[in-house]
Amino acid sequence: MAMIAHKCADHTVTVVDINQARIDAWNSAELPIYEPGLDEVVQAARGKNLFFSTDVDTAIREAEIVFISVNTPTKTYGVGAGRAADLRFIEKCARKIAEVSEGDKIVVEKSTLPVRTAESIKRILEANSKERNFQILSNPEFLAEGTAIADLQNPDRVLIGGDQTPAGLAAIQKLVDVYAGWVPREKILTTNVWSSELSKLTANAFLAQRISSINAISALCEATGANVDEVANAIGTDSRIGPKFLKSSVGFGGSCFQKDILNLVYLCDHFGVPEAATYWNGVIAMNDFQKHRFARRVVSTLFNTVSDKKIAVLGFAFKKDTNDTRESAAIYICQDLIDEQANVAIYDPKVTAKQIRQDLKVDEQNPHVTICEDAYEATKDAHAILILTEWDEFKALDYKRIYDKMQLPAFLFDGRNLLDLEQLNQIGFEASGIGRG
Repeated sequence: MAMIAHKCADHTVTVVDINQARIDAWNSAELPIYEPGLDEVVQAARGKNLFFSTDVDTAIREAEIVFISVNTPTKTYGVGAGRAADLRFIEKCARKIAEVSEGDKIVVEKSTLPVRTAESIKRILEANSKERNFQILSNPEFLAEGTAIADLQNPDRVLIGGDQTPAGLAAIQKLVDVYAGWVPREKILTTNVWSSELSKLTANAFLAQRISSINAISALCEATGANVDEVANAIGTDSRIGPKFLKSSVGFGGSCFQKDILNLVYLCDHFGVPEAATYWNGVIAMNDFQKHRFARRVVSTLFNTVSDKKIAVLGFAFKKDTNDTRESAAIYICQDLIDEQANVAIYDPKVTAKQIRQDLKVDEQNPHVTICEDAYEATKDAHAILILTEWDEFKALDYKRIYDKMQLPAFLFDGRNLLDLEQLNQIGFEASGIGRG
């Protein structure tokens, strides 16, 4: 929404939320989300044509286009628990739009949703409409955290799905015109609404599948003496495969991949395609295996016990250039090590101590978790270092200084293949990476 306001000065964009603290943060000097370039975009438009408010009713009433951008987490209860998307927030939005709208509206699904959700929204709106017309569009977001502003400035594509009726096509065109303010028309794809909804789930599933595929090969590389980076480079030069998303690591995280694949698994089962469900479930299983495999390797290398040993964890966000920890591999690896009675000292440049403790379900008194101000504090007297997020600052650390303050033998496990292992070994570390036999 900030980018639309930034690029389309003639449009007024109002972002609303019932959470006063969140809106206050968006109106403050310190935004609640860290994203490179976001501050500048918000500052340029805020107060001019970009507004943040808790007055939900007025914003809906005055809008021509309403974007639904609420959370759609995996259900934790009832039918489909652990797989299906929880759509209660979507339904509440639809009912609120129906309740306060005074004229025709274009309602845009921005949240990631299962196929045929638009049908549910439309039924709710139409059942509660008083001679008002609603058009439902699907406009999934394909940006990536950490590069979101660049992705929005120059997207691979913008996808808009809607009814293939005169009214539906007119609504699609209205949204096309918004994006055409800065996106080349050939990059704006239009489809029916079902194809658009499924395309978002499929895109995330395919990207996650590539990560799980190369991680499966990393385990084989470690067993055979091959180097997963060399394998990835060799296959990535094949134009049919390409080099993207072939970086082996401790596993994928974030708010989308696991949630969307589980949703896809549920849909496959629901629509009677259990074999496809099994296939996509394998992507999740491989990702879980990679996280737990990494933790087991740490324990086995440290003479089969990490009890009372200090383990320095560098990086807690699920990827660099974001403070998002949702489904971060670091959470699972730290939990596995804490279960083994290790003392983990965690440093991340952007994730707060409060968030880390919340994710690990520990309080400030827990003796097994220490949150550190910098990497040098985290690694002092440590038996091992784990690189779990690929922050650029970790490449610039003085590893000789770190080595001199560690317990010996000093182990380093590079879960992102970020560092030069040969150089580290020359310093004295017993350093290893993912997929390097």
